[in-house]
Amino acid sequence: MTQEEARLAAQRDRTAYWKRWGPYLSERQWGTVREDYSTTGEAWDYFTHDQARSRTYRWGEDGIAGICDNHQRLCFAIALWNGEDTILKERMFGLTGTEGNHGEDVKEYYFYLDNTPTHSYMKCLYKYPQAAFPYTQLVEENRNRSRNDPEFELLDTGVFADDRYFDVIVEYAKNSPEDILIKVSITNRGPETKTLYFLPTLWFRNTWSWNSSKEKLTKPFLKVFKSDTNLSIIEASHPTLGERWLYCEGTTQLLFTENETNNEKLFGVSNASAYVKDGINDYVVHNRKEAVNPNLIGTKTSAYYKLSIDAGETKTVRLRLSDISPSRPYQEESVEPFDNKFEEIFQNRISQADEFYHRICPFQLSEDMRSLQRQAFAGMLWSKQFYYYVVEEWLKGDPGNPLPPPERKHGRNHEWIHLFNDDILSMPDKWEYPWFAAWDLAFHLLPLAMIDPDFAKYQLDILTREWYMHPNGQIPAYEWAFGDVNPPVHAWAAMRIYQIERKIYGRTDQQFLDCFRCSFCWDCN
Repeated sequence: MTQEEARLAAQRDRTAYWKRWGPYLSERQWGTVREDYSTTGEAWDYFTHDQARSRTYRWGEDGIAGICDNHQRLCFAIALWNGEDTILKERMFGLTGTEGNHGEDVKEYYFYLDNTPTHSYMKCLYKYPQAAFPYTQLVEENRNRSRNDPEFELLDTGVFADDRYFDVIVEYAKNSPEDILIKVSITNRGPETKTLYFLPTLWFRNTWSWNSSKEKLTKPFLKVFKSDTNLSIIEASHPTLGERWLYCEGTTQLLFTENETNNEKLFGVSNASAYVKDGINDYVVHNRKEAVNPNLIGTKTSAYYKLSIDAGETKTVRLRLSDISPSRPYQEESVEPFDNKFEEIFQNRISQADEFYHRICPFQLSEDMRSLQRQAFAGMLWSKQFYYYVVEEWLKGDPGNPLPPPERKHGRNHEWIHLFNDDILSMPDKWEYPWFAAWDLAFHLLPLAMIDPDFAKYQLDILTREWYMHPNGQIPAYEWAFGDVNPPVHAWAAMRIYQIERKIYGRTDQQFLDCFRCSFCWDCN
């Protein structure tokens, strides 16, 4: 048994929760059905990309190369500014369904390079232009093209000419299920020295604005624990997640605001808080010093690094998100979060990932083929997402907020009031399709069964639970229309998962097949 398989076994036996943290952060929450409270159901138009930096989400969060816990209470992702853009780069940009000449379309370049089933090691690459990001040009040119024309891509704008961009590689390595090492390596591919403003960001998903007064009284908080020339530490406290600390290496400024909607900017009414979601954006881009909290406390925070990077040079920033308090020795044999053991842990996890992927494919393959297969698995694993959608609450609206339009009572998904989604699910894509699709999901599970049969079985199992499956026996299709009909491929997928696990791991799970068959049996339901 490889070390990664041992971690999977510990997760299966519930002796260690290696999957509590993972790449579960969406790449697009704006423009989704969950965030749509409009009369017409035009989700793309109701909550736009331009609003996303200022408007709090109701049902999830998004970010670049980010992670969160399995209930998305605490989130971490990177933000960037090249000194030219009109906004911070906090999330991926793309065209809505009506803007793209071929429908919705992400207009960024990012690559999932590596991942393991327990997310003990993860690696992602994002390419960030040094010139101003051509938001308007991408929208206007694609809008003017017909369906018979090719799409106008980011590369077509010339923004990457002369290699004037940054390669931003984000890596994670878990020392333990709750001790996550983070390394961000930024390379200047251009011909001259450039400055990049790098903001690793930690924030809480806003739950307090939508729910009961009791939950508002237990609002989580972030605050400075320590800040000096060598190390800054942010304390995160949540009523159900507990306490975590983000260790930031080197000299950096810490910026704090609240994950609250900027109502004054968007809707012309007063803000509930002096500090709002886009406060860090306004501080960095517009030099508005009053936009962040001088008391260094809030529900959203960024460490602010100003990096001058020579042509061809790589600069690395190291961080650590952990449950280990800095008020006691960080480890039994060490008190330094960024000592030599930091790199040793990374190398161990990479080596263990190599061992695991050779184990599941012990055949004679070229290095190119192995790399191709491994990156394909990485794409599947990075596309896991926390998916939260309670249809009854969505239809009725939330306490203290305006009632949704009455048309919703007879509109989209109104016959699915039993549906209660609060899970980590495999997505077709976390930007263009950041919602589960039952038919697609069945096909996803075959490659996932090769590396994590327990996760594959769980995905099939949950679709047939009473809080997913309709009382009439129908499996929910996708959030745009849960009642749409999909081909009945799930029984086939269950058998294939059984066969794959038997072939690769030498074990059979007859109980899984029996229980899955029973889910469709009217004698039991």
